[in-house]
Amino acid sequence: MTARALRTGHETRRDGHNPGHNPGHGPGHGPGYDVLVLGEVLVEIHADTALGEAADGTPARISYSGDALNAAAAAAAAGARTALLTVVGDDELSIPLLHRAAALGVDVTHVRRAPRPNGAYLLAADTGGDRAFVYWRTHSAGSTLSARHVESWRDLLTGTKALITSGITGALSRSSREAVVAAAETVRGAGGLVSYDPNFRPRLTGRAEARELLARIAPLAGLLKTSCPADSEALVGTADPRAAAARYRALGARTVVVTAGADRLLLDDGVRAEYHRVPVNPRPVDATGAGDCFTGTTTARLALGDGLADAVAYGMAAASLSVSGRGGTGRVPAFPETAALATAHRGDGSGQGP
Repeated sequence: MTARALRTGHETRRDGHNPGHNPGHGPGHGPGYDVLVLGEVLVEIHADTALGEAADGTPARISYSGDALNAAAAAAAAGARTALLTVVGDDELSIPLLHRAAALGVDVTHVRRAPRPNGAYLLAADTGGDRAFVYWRTHSAGSTLSARHVESWRDLLTGTKALITSGITGALSRSSREAVVAAAETVRGAGGLVSYDPNFRPRLTGRAEARELLARIAPLAGLLKTSCPADSEALVGTADPRAAAARYRALGARTVVVTAGADRLLLDDGVRAEYHRVPVNPRPVDATGAGDCFTGTTTARLALGDGLADAVAYGMAAASLSVSGRGGTGRVPAFPETAALATAHRGDGSGQGP
């Protein structure tokens, strides 16, 4: 199914889009975006040692990440005309932050500013996913996101093919929670695809609040990507991927993707629920942002007219490639590389899982 099929429940044909072409940057393209991403951008400080071992003089590098930027970068790399809807601060890192997003192919024309600092986090990670984070985001610029901002972006939201947003964005503040709901309602009401990742973060929000937001967003979501057991135990009370997918769908989500470890995911489209194996990356470095890369790539390919199976295959391939880089946007694979890996993975018969 394409993005339109996920909205209407009917299969549609592919639109003849050339996967190697980046739409929206040439003559004849309309004013709308393929993908809009609503959320928070963070300054990323990546430590060269475990956080518990950090000491005076520990080497570190600065980059830019956050689930919204990670997903937006992946969507742009997958060929979608992509814009970021966020609020950034007035500190000295805002300009390089926006330059980084633009260098990743993301339109930052519509980003708003606030007289607040940008959120930041310190990261130490290993490839097995045992990552440690220290965040500084209280009263950040990103937390000022509100329904007022969404109203100012209404024309963009009604004209887009797809919206990506998350539970992290909804947990930043009361106003950002209302912004997530308002944006999802606007895009869904205009016939666009809403792609949502609950991304439960207990340091940001409680289970009751996260479940309440999920209950509001799930009926609007054409694609819901979640993790098991991290999200599913907290939000739908199960550590079983099939049961989790069924419970998310019972809340109203039309298609659910449940990541179950680093090597497989469950795809439940309401007709069948099947496991798919993720291509193995032989040189993993850091898994930060891999799930966001999956969401951005899959949503982009649905918006561009690919069927659901193809879009998910591309998402898995891009996510696998992304773990070769450090940080959330350290490795954003170009679409030809993603497509080649997806094709090879299918060709060797390893795409289906038990």
